[in-house]
Amino acid sequence: MNSYLTRLRSLCALLVAVLLSIGALAVFAQESLDGNPKVLVKTTDGDITVELFADKSPITVENFLQYVDDGYYDGTVFHRVISNFMIQGGGFTSALEEKPTRAPIANESRNKVHNTRGTLAMARTNDPNSATAQFFINQRSNLRLDWTPSSEGYTVFGEVIDGMQVVDIISLSDTGPAPAKTAGGVTTFQDVPVKPISILSISRITP
Repeated sequence: MNSYLTRLRSLCALLVAVLLSIGALAVFAQESLDGNPKVLVKTTDGDITVELFADKSPITVENFLQYVDDGYYDGTVFHRVISNFMIQGGGFTSALEEKPTRAPIANESRNKVHNTRGTLAMARTNDPNSATAQFFINQRSNLRLDWTPSSEGYTVFGEVIDGMQVVDIISLSDTGPAPAKTAGGVTTFQDVPVKPISILSISRITP
């Protein structure tokens, strides 16, 4: 009888260990799925939810989230909108005055994440390592912006997971030329929405 009880207790202990292991694996799997941070982009045309690719573009995501946490993007506008291409924003006020930024970051386009429809990428000058705060959302797939052995690309660091219809609506905005005050002086921007489209806020989504 004692031997039977001992074996029964051992089997129960083993069963409990197995169940705990399964539970731990489930938690680990869920953490892996939820590992990349998400942000909510609230605009005057609606909300856009974005997953950030911290696992593929860590430098870019860290930089972007620092701007998010600082409230930098609040009140900026989408100042460059081209239908069937992309919408760009995150660097100018509604008066088209350029905001000061931190130092530029390294280009991470060698991660070979493609500029497909709905992805977010960093805007930059002809210098591959000149990205600071401005970003754009690909309204269509723009694979010519990807990294190639002969050309540095535009770093993709996130993807719209909800609200792509808002991006499509913004892309249909009436646009035209408008004067903008940049760090280099006053210049004329093309493709500026006639009716300003503001980023009300960008904030982290807590799991």
